[in-house]
Amino acid sequence: MNNLRQIAIEGLWKNNPGLVQLLGLCPLLAVTTSTINGLGLGIATTAVLTGSNLIVSLIRGVVRPEIRIPAYVMVIAALVTAVELAMNAWFHELYRVLGIFIPLIVTNCMIIGRAEAFASRNRPLLAVADGVMMGAGFTAVLVILGSVRELVGQGTLLSGAQMMFGGSADLTIRFSEGGFLLALLPPGAFICLGLMVALKNVIDRRLSSRAPASAPEGQPAGHPA
Repeated sequence: MNNLRQIAIEGLWKNNPGLVQLLGLCPLLAVTTSTINGLGLGIATTAVLTGSNLIVSLIRGVVRPEIRIPAYVMVIAALVTAVELAMNAWFHELYRVLGIFIPLIVTNCMIIGRAEAFASRNRPLLAVADGVMMGAGFTAVLVILGSVRELVGQGTLLSGAQMMFGGSADLTIRFSEGGFLLALLPPGAFICLGLMVALKNVIDRRLSSRAPASAPEGQPAGHPA
């Protein structure tokens, strides 16, 4: 349980792929013009990440070290193809909006990085947990960034929800008739992400400053020197 808890903390906060590792920035910045776009790509990435971690963990004992990276890439490419076909069949409108960024999941450094650094060294349960938590952390950044940019740039939230939830699912929340166009452009994506990273760093510093200072070596905590 402690291992699973630590994996969750690492994926969602301490080692978040989008805010700490700064991996997968191309899709992170390109598609997050709305909440639904971010959620759709986040779910697709999480599915590939979880599946690849599981398979890599299962085959880690039979894949020779010299060919492990090509083997991992083949596994990831196969899973991305399956996810792409599924999205094209069941979420065609969203598939068209996300476009090239779905097949580009193959090149996402986060996925191959977790396969090499974690899944290839741990048993399947922990590998799956790592994939789910890292994917959830990445998805959270996508959704928050997409929500902020949509709200500031268009004055709405959850526009295009029917692409994911069906033709009758109009969940659009409108706050104004217009917005600040810069938020929807690439510079706006960089600015929003930079502010998110800065906010996380501020929170981390405040949490660390509130933590009790560790006692000197060989002396019980709370005991005067």
